Amino acid sequence: MRARYGLDAPPVLAGLLAGGLAESALAAVCFAAGWTVLAVILLAGGLMLVAGAALFAHTTLRGKFRVWDDELDRLGLGGDERVLDLGCGRGLVLLKAARRVPAGSATGIDLWTGDQSGNSTDATLANARAEGVADRIELVTGDMRDLPFGDGSYDLVVSSLAVHNIPDAEGRARAVAEAFRVLRPGGRLRLADFRHVDDYTVVLRGLGATDLEVRDLGWRFWYGGPHGRTLMISAGRA
Repeated sequence: MRARYGLDAPPVLAGLLAGGLAESALAAVCFAAGWTVLAVILLAGGLMLVAGAALFAHTTLRGKFRVWDDELDRLGLGGDERVLDLGCGRGLVLLKAARRVPAGSATGIDLWTGDQSGNSTDATLANARAEGVADRIELVTGDMRDLPFGDGSYDLVVSSLAVHNIPDAEGRARAVAEAFRVLRPGGRLRLADFRHVDDYTVVLRGLGATDLEVRDLGWRFWYGGPHGRTLMISAGRA
């Protein structure tokens, strides 16, 4: 059985593609009617939307996989770490981390909402079995704003495009603070998102995070174009 990780925000991807095709079709009608300037404008807009859909699809189906492999490899894990994935979804980052800690463990927490297609504990467990790491993962249904774990419980805390789903700034700040609370001294945090990253860094700086850095993850992690680029926050706990 092959692991299946679904699509991120499928309505957004469908909207980009449908909009691009509709504008391109309307451009053809305008060309036929002799409205050349309008047709060119519509065609350009349609092609941009289709290109955005292609970039979005690449990110959700391939690009983010490659980026997270690079990020986890760069950490140089020893193999016995305890890892926590906030908003783990169907387990993309969780299971990649689990493969790298054969003598450790990886915990995923999520509310299993519909931001990702087919998001459920059953889907994540099925993927864990397919990836051969079911024996070292644990799934928890819970809110990242109030983590049910003790202080300093984890060597590595990761999160990919999850914190921005919290609708209010206070809640997002609590989630980032909770991620830092459960990080052990000497532990590391890797948080990827495409919104509110400056706010997250303010919270972490106020908590005394060390080695705080924000990096652009490049075109492989664009959701539709550079306007939807993903940034990575790297931080540690002294």
